[in-house]
Amino acid sequence: MSAVARLLLARGVRVSGSDAADGPVLGALREAGATVWVGHDAGHLEGVDTVVVSSAVREDNPELAAARDAGLRVLHRSQALAALLAGSRAVAVAGANGKTSTTAMLVVALTEAGADPSFACGGEVAQLGTNATLGGGEAFVVEADESDGTFVVYRPEVGVVTTVQPDHLDFYGTAEAVADAYTEFAATVGGLLVVSADDPGARALAEAERARGRRVVTFGAAGGSDLRLGETVADGLGTRTPVLHRGTSHEFVLAVPGAHNVANAAAAFLAAVDGLGADPHAVLRGLAGFTGARRRFEVRGEVGGVTVVDDYAHNPAKVAAVVGTAAGVVARAGRGRVLVVFQPHLYSRTRDFAEEFAAALAPADHVVLLDVYGAREAPVPGVTSALIGDPLVELPGRRRVDVGTGRDAAVATLVAAARPGDLVLTVGAGDVTALGAPLLAALATREEESR
Repeated sequence: MSAVARLLLARGVRVSGSDAADGPVLGALREAGATVWVGHDAGHLEGVDTVVVSSAVREDNPELAAARDAGLRVLHRSQALAALLAGSRAVAVAGANGKTSTTAMLVVALTEAGADPSFACGGEVAQLGTNATLGGGEAFVVEADESDGTFVVYRPEVGVVTTVQPDHLDFYGTAEAVADAYTEFAATVGGLLVVSADDPGARALAEAERARGRRVVTFGAAGGSDLRLGETVADGLGTRTPVLHRGTSHEFVLAVPGAHNVANAAAAFLAAVDGLGADPHAVLRGLAGFTGARRRFEVRGEVGGVTVVDDYAHNPAKVAAVVGTAAGVVARAGRGRVLVVFQPHLYSRTRDFAEEFAAALAPADHVVLLDVYGAREAPVPGVTSALIGDPLVELPGRRRVDVGTGRDAAVATLVAAARPGDLVLTVGAGDVTALGAPLLAALATREEESR
């Protein structure tokens, strides 16, 4: 929503809006010229002709209800963003995992290539300091959120699909319905479709779309990929990976960790080079300079040899990627452990994927499970973080698991347990990100008291 507001402001549109709580994002929008309120009230609609909402806004929201009663135009966030794409060379990045990082990488790469792209990203691009910009070039990159089925409205020139996996079953109901939605997304792509060859769901989509005559390029370690990834070698918190693209050898040099980010870079490379015709060497330089997206393995600080990392991961594959990456980092360092505080997001997702979450968290040495963050959902009887904690305790390996811990207790527990060389991860799509600052403060206090 904040990305749409920023882009509309940049177009000279008068923008006002409200949120349930104040924070840095609202402050930034005020500075950009928006009128912002904390709390929702029908009186905020005075002088308004269009109301833009996200799927998280319920029909009984006083502003939305008043807008409908008054006959005002009501647009979903995706529809407002789609309107902004008119006349551009649009790239829409979709997928169950990796779409925010891929979007951010593509924006940085195109910027390095001189394309001056517009973009709307689900997270802040760290080196650009924003999640949206109205650029002067033809390219417009958008993160296409599949969670509510609205990613089919953009009709891009280039479409990217990183993974096709079951998620958001509260909306779709079945894995088959999820796959059908990606097929519908692919049908909206006017030019090139960039798809992972390593993810089974995405690979099936690529094969089906090629059979329909669509122009498709693939990336991955799998044989026959149009962009073939070689063996990735860790380099500090970054990686180096040999790449073969249409008979030409390159190397991805990334400053961000994990094989999942190598795959994200491959998707961004193909979208920029094969999709938009960008210079491959400039794109490689841009990818090498990419420092990350906010809340995607974002290092929040280090105190006394303990590093605190924050990540937005909220489905099993994302959690597995961030925890696995952290485990690899400490293993290569030859010391340290992985300590995770995880906040399950949505009761329905916790219920549907509890055992998968347990498996994703298993590489950690210490897991603290906060209560479920319900977001738009009401509590569901019997659905608690214990659904994840109980099977996690039974998995092979030695780890400590704390279930249903409060926020203050979680900080105290992790600070008491952390030792030099450890990585402490705050993981989840809710407000668990707010624990980074108190964790670092408490570690600093412990360090001072030990002197």
